[in-house]
Amino acid sequence: MSTSEQHAPGQAGGDARISQIHEALNGVMDPEIHRPITELGMVDSVDIDADGTAKVHVLVTIEGCPMRDRIERETAEATATVPGLSRVEVSTSAMTEEQRNELTTRLRQGRRQIPFNQPGSLTRIFAVSSGKGGVGKSTVTANLAAAMAADGMRVGVIDADIHGFSMPGMFGITDQPTKVSDLLMPPEAHGVAVMSIGMFVPEGQAVVWRGPKMHRAIEQFASDVFWGDLDVLLLDLPPGTGDVAISVAQLLPTAQMVVVTTPQQSASSVAERVGSLSTSTEQEIAGVVENMSGLTLPDGTVMDVFGTGGGDRVAATLAEAVGHDVPVLGRVGLDPALREGADQGVPLVLSAPDSPTSMALKGVARALVRKPRGLGGMKLPLSVA
Repeated sequence: MSTSEQHAPGQAGGDARISQIHEALNGVMDPEIHRPITELGMVDSVDIDADGTAKVHVLVTIEGCPMRDRIERETAEATATVPGLSRVEVSTSAMTEEQRNELTTRLRQGRRQIPFNQPGSLTRIFAVSSGKGGVGKSTVTANLAAAMAADGMRVGVIDADIHGFSMPGMFGITDQPTKVSDLLMPPEAHGVAVMSIGMFVPEGQAVVWRGPKMHRAIEQFASDVFWGDLDVLLLDLPPGTGDVAISVAQLLPTAQMVVVTTPQQSASSVAERVGSLSTSTEQEIAGVVENMSGLTLPDGTVMDVFGTGGGDRVAATLAEAVGHDVPVLGRVGLDPALREGADQGVPLVLSAPDSPTSMALKGVARALVRKPRGLGGMKLPLSVA
């Protein structure tokens, strides 16, 4: 994918405005890949006519690129900042198959791999799990992701609950991923990139898959999606200790477990079994989130609808199993607005950021990412000569 630089007719040498246009276009990002269009080889040609009209031709990834209008607009705006131009004309066309293959090779850095497993990857991975359904695990996942993104982090979510997917609805996503050759660009909402099998399944249709096929789906979500440089990757796991939980441990061995429970005795007992999976998979437990910990009534009193102490019981049991402290990351109250936000596709931490429930969820998010990104404690591919 070469970028041609043409000169205005009648000019003996190069036109300095050509270089200025390319420099200006360094600030135009592909909305899905989040890299400059110049770096991606999308600027096919820049020409300046004798009357000062700048003509810029940009290559979009596919013929029906949903971001074409935005790319054209931002390209025109950036080009117009160069002095000495009378007009700006921006045209676009789709990449050829060969050009798309070159782009995906560049994005994959020449290899088909799970980028989060590569030496030096700084992405933190959290697998949000629960012992049983109905404890609000998916709602917690969506709000943690949105809270982290609101704090300025690059965040991705894999909806690993293949049979009970819910992330597209919780983020209000209706678009399918854009396919560039064999690489998928994840849709984004509220600053969070999301991938889910629900984006490919017709409304109302069930996913009837067994273990090996689910394993392959998780593998593809990790390796065949261009996530970019994420600070955090969250996985919303199905309840229990089945195939998907084991696949995640195998495919993303650095993933830390976040165990969601309710105060109820039966829920906490089941959650303990999920956490104990970490001893056999050698996964670290980041902590416990107690959801539905109490309902605040109009008079300000709190009703413990599901009892008390579930989060502490789970944390204590897990700490004994793994031999070190397991923190209770936070206690999230029973709040109808949390459910309403999930139904409307806008996480509560964004629609009501100052509510007690949102503050509790943001506290959990910040507790998870409190340690700054870095290579400390990580094994690097170094050798002594």
